[in-house]
Amino acid sequence: MKTYSAKPADIEKKWIVIDAENVVLGRLAAIVASRLRGKHKPTFTPHMDDGDNVIVINAAKVKLTGKKLDDKIHYWHTGYPGGIKSRNARQILESDHPERLVIKAVQRMIPRGPLGRQQMRNLRVYAGSEHPHAAQNPEVLDVAGMNDKNTRSR
Repeated sequence: MKTYSAKPADIEKKWIVIDAENVVLGRLAAIVASRLRGKHKPTFTPHMDDGDNVIVINAAKVKLTGKKLDDKIHYWHTGYPGGIKSRNARQILESDHPERLVIKAVQRMIPRGPLGRQQMRNLRVYAGSEHPHAAQNPEVLDVAGMNDKNTRSR
């Protein structure tokens, strides 16, 4: 039997909407990254972008376990000498763009390179419950119901 390799004409992309309210960030990011890469499909081909388009809503209501809300620190550098900056997860969630926490978590689970950047373009994250993609008829994926550990109990 020959190994199956998907061709661009064989790829069928669906639209999926995920509600991130009270879902643990790392578990949400792992599921979203898997969907973006297409690893849930039997036709998965590592060098092709055959993943789905994923819409994440309520990103501002995502949960972190333990003391990660205060202890998890995100660093970046401005490019100038002494330009290291940092924010903890709580500050990011309370800022104007809380969806960046989810985007970064997913981005770090996707391979680096041209294919990873192409797959990240299929991710749309919104802080609130509204999204402008109703015309695509997205299917709802219940991440909270997949496993008891996916939701924050406290």
